[in-house]
Amino acid sequence: MTAAADDARDPLLPGRLLTIERDALIPLLRSRPDADFALPTAACPGWTVRDVLAHCSSALIRVVESRFEKGVFSPEANDRDIAERADWTNARVLDELERGMTEAGDVIAGRADGVLDPVALGEWVHAGDVRDTLGEPGAYAGAGLPHALSLLARVTRKRGHLRLQADLDDVDEPLHLGGPSGTRTPARFMGDAATLVRLYTGRSADGVPYELMGAEAAELNLYG
Repeated sequence: MTAAADDARDPLLPGRLLTIERDALIPLLRSRPDADFALPTAACPGWTVRDVLAHCSSALIRVVESRFEKGVFSPEANDRDIAERADWTNARVLDELERGMTEAGDVIAGRADGVLDPVALGEWVHAGDVRDTLGEPGAYAGAGLPHALSLLARVTRKRGHLRLQADLDDVDEPLHLGGPSGTRTPARFMGDAATLVRLYTGRSADGVPYELMGAEAAELNLYG
């Protein structure tokens, strides 16, 4: 992916990512026993699988309904959204999540400034958190990965994140992330795409082989 490709926003990209993940994740979750929803997630300390899913569903419904009051998406607001769904069945949480993943894409596309694009990326990452906890393959990978990488490149560039070239084992062309700097040489990553996603989202990459030159792993974390 070239630097020029990073600059061009595809308004339909977030919706495509959500739809692909919906079609894979929702049937998987509906097939799992209730006990799995109570498992703690390593990526989100203090949250269970159900808590992560309730957070995801509430965030998407806020997008669908354009409910963005002061402090929305703060840790305190997230905890309140989860608490509001405490007496819901797991099936009801999944119903809301499926609706959000279906309807939010059009709303995100309609924001010409792209300010809601990171919501779709965050939802996809949380789906990876759930897969990781359940021991399912495809955490931070799968069919949505090419779209997630494109969105990650776009988000890091818009935020002026440090410039990095990722030479990925499982992607043919180098991926360019972050914004150009006149004072710092671009960093370079070599490894697989899922590991790159883990580093950019503050997930553990312990035990996974990769090379990172010109930056510390903590500098890549978008949420740090």
